[in-house]
Amino acid sequence: MKKNPEKYQLVERSITKKFRKEIWNKFIRAVKEYELIQSGDKIAVCISGGKDSMLMAKLMQMLQMYSDIPFDLIYLVMDPGYNEINRQKIESNAALLHIPIQIFETNTFVQKCAEVIFIIRLKNWDVIRLLLVTTSLMSSKQL
Repeated sequence: MKKNPEKYQLVERSITKKFRKEIWNKFIRAVKEYELIQSGDKIAVCISGGKDSMLMAKLMQMLQMYSDIPFDLIYLVMDPGYNEINRQKIESNAALLHIPIQIFETNTFVQKCAEVIFIIRLKNWDVIRLLLVTTSLMSSKQL
């Protein structure tokens, strides 16, 4: 790693080193055990802007970098009318972590990821598998 690593590199190193046992290993184990990703999958990671969804997006990005299984990722943020400060915070955090987000503007919190999937299918995404691994699953005693 560089002498003066960028912030996203420090985050990645922290996930794989400092939080290897608590986060990275459990995440990888869940993906493998439940066969969540298949070769050629196109996965939409929905980001709310909170720390849980940002971490999930980073984990998926790192998995894609290190995985022997080829799959595509898209990072989606649905903006239901965030105030400017909240939206800017989501955009700046994603940029800081080098997560290339696509923002879809909506006027209600009720719209679901299913509507976004429809939009993506219109953009020639053949198969979309939503990876729903929550922090509660990752921290459950079953893993």
